Amino acid sequence: MSQLLRVTCFTVSRDGFGAGEGQSLERPFGHADPVPLWSWAGATASWVNRTEPGGTRGLDDYMTREHTRNIGAEIMGRNKFGPQRGPWKDHEWRGWWGDTPPFRTPVFVLTHHERPSFTLADTTFHFLDATPEEALARARRAADGRDVRLGGGVATIREFLEADLVDTMHVAVAPVDLGRGERLWDSPAELLDRFHLETVPSPSGVTHLLFWRR
Repeated sequence: MSQLLRVTCFTVSRDGFGAGEGQSLERPFGHADPVPLWSWAGATASWVNRTEPGGTRGLDDYMTREHTRNIGAEIMGRNKFGPQRGPWKDHEWRGWWGDTPPFRTPVFVLTHHERPSFTLADTTFHFLDATPEEALARARRAADGRDVRLGGGVATIREFLEADLVDTMHVAVAPVDLGRGERLWDSPAELLDRFHLETVPSPSGVTHLLFWRR
């Protein structure tokens, strides 16, 4: 089977926003409170950022296990990596995740302002000024036969959707409204010309949307 480009465990609000306005160092999701968006994932036993034993099992946990299954590399936009804009003023900033990022694979950060690669624990970040097609080709080589995860944010996912490169996508719809910010869609029906869609409600209150190519 060919390597897939997968979106996994990406959460949006009920009104279609994946992040709020006004991202800053202190507020990675802008005006949006990330807790109502991401509590479904953080509560599970298998969530990649879990630091203590415990957590829920069931549907949500299954979805979080899929987040890392057979992933050999990740592509993300610069806004997911950090809040800086324009040329890098220095190279001290190394992402939101501290000394042990949760990715544990090569990560390719799309930016118009490249900087040297660096490694933290078992994650290496590379910075590319590249088209979606070029970035995906580079990530597939690094993934060594496994799938590539498209990690976001919203603008990056939309860019790869517009380039028709996404193979499967899991989006969790949280039962909150943000009102403004970075919108993934007006309606998931916008994607039904290219994707099948299965909708699976969860007892946690989120609704899991599973897309795969027609």
